[in-house]
Amino acid sequence: MRKRKEKHEIRLWAVGFWLIVWQLVSMWLDSDILLVSPVRVVCRLGILAVTAAFWRSVIFTLTRIALGFFLAALAGSVLAGLSSRFRRVYELLSPVMLAVKSIPVASFIILALIWFSSRNLSILISFLMVLPVIYTSVLGGIRSVDRQLLEMAQVFRISGLRVARYIYLPQVMPFFYSACSVSLGLSWKAGAAAEVIGIPRGSIGEQLQQAKVYLDTPDLFAWTIVIVALSLCFEKLVLTLVRKGAAWCCGQKGLK
Repeated sequence: MRKRKEKHEIRLWAVGFWLIVWQLVSMWLDSDILLVSPVRVVCRLGILAVTAAFWRSVIFTLTRIALGFFLAALAGSVLAGLSSRFRRVYELLSPVMLAVKSIPVASFIILALIWFSSRNLSILISFLMVLPVIYTSVLGGIRSVDRQLLEMAQVFRISGLRVARYIYLPQVMPFFYSACSVSLGLSWKAGAAAEVIGIPRGSIGEQLQQAKVYLDTPDLFAWTIVIVALSLCFEKLVLTLVRKGAAWCCGQKGLK
């Protein structure tokens, strides 16, 4: 665990190094359109952050991508449970999950724009991108449960709720946690791409599209940093909730 923690830790000196490189390249190019300096981006971000329109855009995008993720996590878990219990359900869902994983995000976005309004497009796209990841991982976790433990529970006539809590959940939660850690970033990438293409009014995607049209590179970088920051904070919050939930449900110390 210690080696894993060190592997994923971001060092401040490395961040500082690349910021210096960014600054030097920006000075060398001497063009805010090609590459704006990090100092200019931070200043622009500070100006945006004190406006009401900025926070409306942040809330608009955050709520929709978060809703898409949580709906996909719920639906993926339920469908995985049904697939593990009923063979026909698994056979029915297999081609759908394969298609969702294989079709490019842009195709989903364009097709969805034909059918629906762009206002809630990021909910649908985030949902579609996260669903197969959660479904596949949870289904794998359910299938990895020790059959001898299930037979023992059946012999001692342990209730279904206790079997689910003390046998299935401890086995499935690591798979669910891993799926969440992978799909959280994916949901933000797909959701932001959907907003950039669909341009729903009052979204971060609209701000990015306007920055591109007017060649406003400081705004483009500033909004990109906002998306990265929101994605990281949302990821840490969700993964913390998953660990706490695992500890409460399973009566253990939780996932590390």
